[in-house]
Amino acid sequence: MKASPLCPAVQNTTMPDISIIIVNYNTADYLSACLTSILSQSAGIHLEIAVVDNASQDDSVSLVRNQFQQVHLIASRENLGFSKANNLATNLTNAKYIYYLNPDTEVKPKCLEAVYAFMENSPTVGMAGTRITYPDNTPQGSVETKYPGQKHCTNEVKGLPGHIAWLLGASLVARREVIEQVGGFTEDFFLYGEDIDLGLKIRQAGWKLGFIPDAEIVHWEGKSERNTLPVELFHKKLMAEALFYKKHYHRKTITNICQANIKQALWRIATLHLEMFLFKDPCSLQNKLDRYRLSLAFFRKLAIETQHS
Repeated sequence: MKASPLCPAVQNTTMPDISIIIVNYNTADYLSACLTSILSQSAGIHLEIAVVDNASQDDSVSLVRNQFQQVHLIASRENLGFSKANNLATNLTNAKYIYYLNPDTEVKPKCLEAVYAFMENSPTVGMAGTRITYPDNTPQGSVETKYPGQKHCTNEVKGLPGHIAWLLGASLVARREVIEQVGGFTEDFFLYGEDIDLGLKIRQAGWKLGFIPDAEIVHWEGKSERNTLPVELFHKKLMAEALFYKKHYHRKTITNICQANIKQALWRIATLHLEMFLFKDPCSLQNKLDRYRLSLAFFRKLAIETQHS
């Protein structure tokens, strides 16, 4: 095992059990609670904690530097994106398990203990997700059994181990050997889609994905993108979805996905116009209309690109 290059404050005479990696971007108001929730757990689990700050404009860097000296801070001068930042920290840590955690989360008591026990007792699981709730304690979907557009696939995702397709990237624990085996996060994914891609790569490498019901976090969701317009956010997710298709699906499958989305968008645009006329409440429906218009243009363009690729 390589020696860890992390600063002495993070080190322990015992090899760490879990490397916790947090990629932060303008979420200082949540990061403090996240780190405090991690450090408050004392179940005999040896941790190393790394925060990669993606050139935040708030006081995230000074917060970690001044209040959490036991945390290794990697302050980037540019926004590396989620995937590249996670890979950077992965290469600077050395625990057997890597816990990728969002900064707008809080780790519930005994979460880390449950994470470690599950991975120790699940040798066929390459990566696992935890239970995730919203602040009001309602469940947040963290496990998916289908990939985007999978119903249009032929054999691209058949015969993979396990029944879980992918896990929400807000809270992921993986074996270091598995992350190294698959080459880490695909850095073409800047934000969104990287968790779907990573889950598929891990299954393609012969590992199952797992779920840890006794490990729970609270997730405020999307705080690094809170100042992004809804339609812009939707476009970013469409771009990530298209990248996933291009990397993993046949051209015919992508064409079928485009055709299905174009038909859906045309239908919904027509029905939304009718609803706006009948109910005289255009404001409440305008966001939906904008999204379907964007979707229509996006998938028409993707269909043309696919045809000529």
